[in-house]
Amino acid sequence: MTRRRVVDPAGALFGLGIPLLCALVVLVLTVTWEPRLPAEVASHWSGSAPDSFASPMTGAWTMALLIALVGGGCCSIAALAQAQLMMRRYMLVTGLAVTFLMATLYVATLAAQLDISDPATVPFPAWPLGLGMCLGVAVGWLGASLLRDYRERPSSTTTPDPSLPRGPVELPIVDEVGTGRFTTVVLALLVLVPVLIVCAVMGSWWPMAIALPSAFLILSLLRFTVRVDERGVSVRNLGASALDYDLDEIIGAKVTETRPFQDWGGWGLRIKRPNRYGLVTNTGPALVITAESGHELTITTDRAEEMAGAINTLADRRETV
Repeated sequence: MTRRRVVDPAGALFGLGIPLLCALVVLVLTVTWEPRLPAEVASHWSGSAPDSFASPMTGAWTMALLIALVGGGCCSIAALAQAQLMMRRYMLVTGLAVTFLMATLYVATLAAQLDISDPATVPFPAWPLGLGMCLGVAVGWLGASLLRDYRERPSSTTTPDPSLPRGPVELPIVDEVGTGRFTTVVLALLVLVPVLIVCAVMGSWWPMAIALPSAFLILSLLRFTVRVDERGVSVRNLGASALDYDLDEIIGAKVTETRPFQDWGGWGLRIKRPNRYGLVTNTGPALVITAESGHELTITTDRAEEMAGAINTLADRRETV
């Protein structure tokens, strides 16, 4: 009997190990540098001038706890092997972006106060914000690519209901869902052009270093590729598998009409209750897949009728082979 995996090793390493390691680095560096630091270091800035001070170790423990609780708490879901894969990936990238941003900023502000007598004269080092964000997204995306879908996939023991649609099996059936290329480019420009103006006014590149990874994460949620073939249904995002259901586990597929905000409370990957997921990117027809595990997946696509018919026909053949 196959054991039900509870922890994803890659998720535990990146989602729990790295935030704790960053928190430890903050503490170790502070202990190492403490003889070279003022009795109280700047811990908060108002504009470019410090307005709050604390002992080095007090600041270090505060930041270490924030990294562990906020950053680690955000991406710890990556370690849960049975949680939805796409959600685990995005939470890991987001959590590590926050983790590295906080750790890099703290280390940079501490380094700026080495061997000085008056911490009130230290300007706020803004560049670590961009560096930390870029590092966090890069490490997070590496970890996300190593995550695997360990959810249980019991095989269906029934044929699809006769009332469900049937249709010709002309595989593969592929559809790009979400925003088109033109809309995606326009949205990217709406984000990046104001940031370029801010960079020019400030005479610094660091706002762009924050905006680019953030825009990358947001825009990556705008486009998906849905594919139906003899293996089942798969959804890919940025070249990686986001969702997939094997043909053997599918009970049946139907077509419905759905509205992202009215029916799901938002746009993109949504969850209405445990095991009911929606990839809703527009108002209109949607493919609804039910699996033996109790999962129900709704995907908005103009080819919903064609996909549902092919899936049910394939499932009929599965039972007769």
